[in-house]
Amino acid sequence: MAKLSYKTSGVNIDVANDTKRQMTKALKTNNPKVLNKIGAFATLFDGSFPEYKHPILVFKTEEPGTKQKLALANNSIETICYDLVGHLINDAIVMGAKPLSVQDCIVCGKMEKKVVVKIVSSFAQACKDNGCVLTGGETSEQPGVVPTGTYILTASVVGVVEKQKIIDGSKIKKGDIVLSLASNGLHTNGYSLVRKIMRQSPKILKERVDGQAFMKAILTPHRCYYNSLKDLFGKPGLAGLAHITGGGIKENLNRILPKNLNAQIDLSKIKILPIFKTLKKIGLLEDGDMLRTFNMGVGITAVVKKSFVKEVIHHLERFNIDSYQIGQITTGNKQVIFNKQLSWGK
Repeated sequence: MAKLSYKTSGVNIDVANDTKRQMTKALKTNNPKVLNKIGAFATLFDGSFPEYKHPILVFKTEEPGTKQKLALANNSIETICYDLVGHLINDAIVMGAKPLSVQDCIVCGKMEKKVVVKIVSSFAQACKDNGCVLTGGETSEQPGVVPTGTYILTASVVGVVEKQKIIDGSKIKKGDIVLSLASNGLHTNGYSLVRKIMRQSPKILKERVDGQAFMKAILTPHRCYYNSLKDLFGKPGLAGLAHITGGGIKENLNRILPKNLNAQIDLSKIKILPIFKTLKKIGLLEDGDMLRTFNMGVGITAVVKKSFVKEVIHHLERFNIDSYQIGQITTGNKQVIFNKQLSWGK
């Protein structure tokens, strides 16, 4: 019988250590709030916020769902990392928060140095691009549990918001306007359905979507809205923000509605992106199921005062984000009511 060791069981500590040394380069930062070097048992982050009267910390953990399987299979590591960071930060900023620090977790069957370093480097760059810093995380090699070549990604973010400037929907009033902030694709929801369509109708892989290959279209990274929204935080005209993810508009916008109000949404006003038209055509999908599965072109809904609508639209234009009215707040019981039908065009 051959001698047993951790290495023969599938985990090579030398490779892991060399990989971590390579990761350190990507994690270097000049952020003065990060107090210790990479390699410590945990991150030390300065929690003093002199610019805030009453700072409230905002926490969120997220994962990119089954989209990561498609991304890794198509050598699109950078995009799935941007997906995860974008989704994660969006969930924090709809509370009005400034993202501070992200920690990632990579679980794999076998640690491939080139792949892991690329993942961490992409996470770090995505954080830098969106106002925060990757401060570390965990890389766990689990042979026999996770297949070789498979990577399961998760991450957590910490943000901060002034208590009096928290955006939680409590300031929403009857007569407020619901705006759509355009998505740039599927973001990170509905990929189990997309993958099933691909299996049942492989001809979809030959489709062109708005001038690009189908696979490239569905791997477009989840748009992050922090840079475009941050200057609107604290403005009295901004009453609520909802990130449209799984469950669609109906099951995300209702999360911020006061108990005595409804949101009336005119489906005919939604500007449906070409990718959803392709999925409907090839997958023979029903509108109702699509509205619950996908964002349909609405990445975030913003509830704003009527007097603030033009300012928001003009502001977002500077960031190449199309925003437009899709509904209004009425009396009710915390429901999102759909009116008319989606307009699919030709």
